[in-house]
Amino acid sequence: MDNPEFNIENLFFSVCVLSLFLLIGKLMRVKIRLFQTLFLPSSIIAGFVALAVGPFMLGALTQKHLGFAIIPDWMFQQWSRLPGILINIVFASLFLGVAIPRPRELWRVGGPQLCFGVVFGMGQYLVALLVTLLVLAPLFGTPAIFATILEVGFSGGHGTAAGMAETFTKLGFPAGGALGQMSATVGILFAVVFGIVLVNIAIKKGYCACLNEEKGIPIYKRTGLIPEPHERFSIATATVAAEAIEPLTFHFGIIGIAVLLGYGMLAMVQGMHQVLHAFPLFPLAMIGGILVQGVSMAFKMDHYYDRDTFDRILGISLDMLVISAIATIRMNLFYENLGPFLILMSVGLLWAIFCTVVIAPRMFPEFWFERGITEFGMQTGVTAMGLLLLRIVDPLYRTGTATAFGFKQMIYEPFLGGGLITALAPILIVTVLGPWPAVLASALIMATFFLIAWFSGWVRFKPRLKYED
Repeated sequence: MDNPEFNIENLFFSVCVLSLFLLIGKLMRVKIRLFQTLFLPSSIIAGFVALAVGPFMLGALTQKHLGFAIIPDWMFQQWSRLPGILINIVFASLFLGVAIPRPRELWRVGGPQLCFGVVFGMGQYLVALLVTLLVLAPLFGTPAIFATILEVGFSGGHGTAAGMAETFTKLGFPAGGALGQMSATVGILFAVVFGIVLVNIAIKKGYCACLNEEKGIPIYKRTGLIPEPHERFSIATATVAAEAIEPLTFHFGIIGIAVLLGYGMLAMVQGMHQVLHAFPLFPLAMIGGILVQGVSMAFKMDHYYDRDTFDRILGISLDMLVISAIATIRMNLFYENLGPFLILMSVGLLWAIFCTVVIAPRMFPEFWFERGITEFGMQTGVTAMGLLLLRIVDPLYRTGTATAFGFKQMIYEPFLGGGLITALAPILIVTVLGPWPAVLASALIMATFFLIAWFSGWVRFKPRLKYED
């Protein structure tokens, strides 16, 4: 495909077309029961609709037989630019407007969740590397970097996969971006389908501390249309006068500062060694956001930050990121790796289930299923999916899992699930450590955090599976 010179009018038109696809995806979520059952976000549905009519599927047929493409090449190229930009806004927003608790409280409440999360997340690297080196490489000639798409897609998600696409290309693995997007999509499906299965089993066997006090999940959560009036809510609060600056503009400016700090850190990182030229911006933009939040709290300015406003900016960026990333998946690269991909996804699912039903009851001193199923949803799908599963088994948040999970994410996210380790892993495997030392490093990190949990008194080798008052 041609790569036309950037044109701001073409980009604007392309974004408008994406917006139309988003509304089509929303309509399909409202009307199609299967999508409601799977809780598929409208952006994912819309992304696959756009992909279906794009240059690698239906568009290829119309180009060949009718002489025109439904999605012209220049629009496809404009869409493909968006994910790598928007991911920086998403990650820069993660910790802005979030009060940072004291370290002792953070560890006391979130420590068990963090230790389990690291074992779960690093285990994705361990099992993926082992299956790639022992099975996929001999059978298919699959490179070791292929193993990283499991953690990038499952624990990281669509945004992380988009941010890592350029890194994969620079490291000689151009299929990584497409495979990462597919991995993220499969992970969300796994989170919903197998998460609900595990919840039903746990309720029947008495593993849950709280039965679901609601009669199923409200219909508006399935359709995504909130009825009037009592369920609706305000999406943000103004903290600055609109006469001086629009509140949304003010918050976007704060995000811009975080991203600029990320650019500064990226220049320093890339200047350290040529190997680090493939390091992406988005985890450093997240650190920039943490720095901005910390300085604002130190100078008592953080009360002008509205977390809901940051969430709205993050949300629109993520929706546009997901639809543009899926719509521009290079299906030819995906088809070339279909066999290894399916095997890796199966191994990832087995590991996730093993962690939830075997490791979780031994690493959590209490409420093991609630905490385990929340991590299952996050580590295979997204954070919201983990909280959705928690809401089913603990609708009133009586177990303290939501707080523990939130504290854990504050430590976990800067490193895994899109953080520094996620960004560095492909570089380390390809240019620094090599695959087998990376296996050893993954195992050592997992063992370290398991031992921390053990010495902290959280591990029980003979757990009580059934909840007892």
